[in-house]
Amino acid sequence: MKVDLHSHSYYSDGKHSPAFLLQRALQNGLTHLAVTDHDCLKACDELAALSTDLTIINGVEISCNWEELEIHVLGLCIDTSNAALTDLLAKQQQHRRDRMKAMDAKLNGLGTTGLWDYLNALPCVAFTRSHVADFLVQRGRSANRQKAFKAYLSKRGRIYIAPQWCGMLEAIAAIRAAGGIACIAHPCRYSISKRKLERLVAEFKAAGGEALEVSYGNIQPEHQLYLQRLASAQQLWTSVGSDFHDSEATWTDLGRFPALDEAAKKSAIWLHPGWHF
Repeated sequence: MKVDLHSHSYYSDGKHSPAFLLQRALQNGLTHLAVTDHDCLKACDELAALSTDLTIINGVEISCNWEELEIHVLGLCIDTSNAALTDLLAKQQQHRRDRMKAMDAKLNGLGTTGLWDYLNALPCVAFTRSHVADFLVQRGRSANRQKAFKAYLSKRGRIYIAPQWCGMLEAIAAIRAAGGIACIAHPCRYSISKRKLERLVAEFKAAGGEALEVSYGNIQPEHQLYLQRLASAQQLWTSVGSDFHDSEATWTDLGRFPALDEAAKKSAIWLHPGWHF
């Protein structure tokens, strides 16, 4: 069994189609794949119509607010037709569109037009700041994505618009309503202290969250060990995923992340009683 439970298609901020991800997963020897686009289920619906020997896990990654911090909660093994979940994601997508329009207005004021048209020409459903960064590079306003974020899209950036995400508890409730397993994505990528992260994880569990992503693309060994111990201390299931976005990125690929240690394997999310396809 070889799984990847965190990846993205071009329906959010990935670079490739769901069909490409499916073929890439097969080439890399995966047996189970979850495409977890940001606030979007279109890839799941598309993959369901494709014939494959690969086991597809329905998933999503929901952007949430917790104490004015943006965190991401994965929903795995979800019913993609559940109304509570689809209604929440529709609101999230509308917020994303409204945010992009506000950034477009700010860019217009700086003399650069065309962002909204550029976005609408993409296959994307859930727009992100990464798309805006690509536009800024394409139009010559920034040399690369990193500089685009620093000058324009960070909190002090020239066109920054604060997000209005749903609360973490609301995201967990929607995932559970859809029969899914809620999992905190890439915990060590949040700019918070260990003490605050541990409080986040405790509140996540108290609200019905059940898993922690303890291994993902480019994670440091000491971070993985810490997260595995944290999951054990909180009696959470352990999950893994590459967070794959782009085949041209040399640091990651589908299925590329450190293996769980023997202790963490005993609480692997695919052993969860609610694990289903």
